[in-house]
This record gives sequence, C-alpha cells and structure tokens, in this order.
Amino acid sequence: MSDAVLSAAPRAPKLRKIGFDDIFEALRLGIRDATRAPLYGLFFGAVFALGGLAIYGFLTVYGAPWMIIPIGIGFPLIGPFVAAGLYEVSRRLASGAPLSWKAVLVTVLRQRERQLGWMAFVVLFIFWIWVYQARILLAVFMGFSASTNLERFLHLVVSTPGGLTFLAVGTVVGLVLALVLFATTVFAMPMLLDTEVDFVTAMVTSIRAVLASPIPMLGWGVVVTAATLLALAPFFLGLLVILPVLGHATWHLYALAKEPVPA
Repeated sequence: MSDAVLSAAPRAPKLRKIGFDDIFEALRLGIRDATRAPLYGLFFGAVFALGGLAIYGFLTVYGAPWMIIPIGIGFPLIGPFVAAGLYEVSRRLASGAPLSWKAVLVTVLRQRERQLGWMAFVVLFIFWIWVYQARILLAVFMGFSASTNLERFLHLVVSTPGGLTFLAVGTVVGLVLALVLFATTVFAMPMLLDTEVDFVTAMVTSIRAVLASPIPMLGWGVVVTAATLLALAPFFLGLLVILPVLGHATWHLYALAKEPVPA
C-alpha cells in the first residue's frame, strides 16, 4: 500500500482521560437533550422496549420464560447500537444542524453500510455467548428441569445450593463478558457514527480510553447497567425514559473525551 493511501486513511480521534465530573456533565447534557427532543427519545426507547416484550413473548410461547433473566441482564449490552439514532439527535443538537425525522432515520439506516454494521456482529456475538453460557451453567448446576417454569426457577435459584452456585458463577462470567463488551463499545459506537474509521480501530481506541480512566468508566458502566435493569422491571416500559437519557449521555461522554482536532 502506498504512503499516499496510508496518509489518506482516516485516523481515530484521540480520547483524553475523563473524570467523574465528565460523567456528571454527560448525564446533565443527556437529560437536557432528552427534554429538548422528547419524541425522538420516546420513539427509540419504544423500539427497545417492544423488542424486550417480543423476546419475552417468544420465550413464553416456546416454554422457556426463565431465559428472560439472563436475557434481561444481558439486554442492556446491546443498548449502544440501538441508541445510534439518539447519538445522531445529540450530534445535531450540539452542532445546530436541522433536526428532522428524515435526517435522523436516514443516518441510522445508512449505518448498515458503514462500520457500525460490523460492530453489530461483535455485540450480538458476545451477547449470544452470554445467553449460551447461562444455558450451560443452568444445566451443570441445576439441571434442565429448572427451566420449565419461571416461578419455580426463581425459587430454586435462591433456595438451593446448586441455584446459588449457578447465580454466583453466572454473575462472575457475565461480569467478565459485560466488561469486555462495555470496554469495546462505549466509545466505539458513537465514534463510528462520528468518523469513518474501521470498527477494529474504534474498538481498540475505546478499550484504551477505558483503561486510561478505569475508575470513572467503571462508575459509568455501573450507572448504565443499574439504570437499565431498573427500567426493565415494569415490562420494559422504563426504557422509554431511561434509554434516551443514557443514549444522549453516552454521545456527550464521547464528545467530552474527544480531544479537539488541531487547526
């Protein structure tokens, strides 16, 4: 490959270290954007909530309602990709660009032709691993009979040695997978919407940025996970409010971390 081609290749933006003040500022800006453009937030939140209800209905029909527990825990992991539309809304509000349904939806649809589409495979692959490891751990520690009824499954998890072991091991394995996915996507998703870098470069840049600010980023991950899990409780309806705020806030956290390009 020639030097000219290499020099023309887009580079990932540099991300600085962030602190808890950046986390709070991103949340403030996320709430601001959610109130400035509420209909967009409700729309993308509804897409996410309806997806959760559809998954639960599918699992109920096929006799595996217990799977809503591991899927519910892993469900927030795919939030950043679903929130691509919210990133675009925040980007337009920050830049003063016209905000319209056509502009936002066209931008989201175009992502399937860009690197963000490849990131979807990465996210879904890790999510699929999460679901399968939950199924394997269930069979190892509790047996397949525990999966026939949601109420019985919950009772066995908290009242039997096998259930408690399943819960402990599953939590550790799930935490590892969640940390991996969080580190690779938290900055990569908005970066791919913002620039033309390839998805591998975006993931590596995201991981480096997380490792550079481990404590604040861990705090952000806890906030995102806890808020989303709480939103799942009332039949996923809390996502109508929580997802827009977190989606907008994620964009602003990326914008705060991105170092200005020298003139």
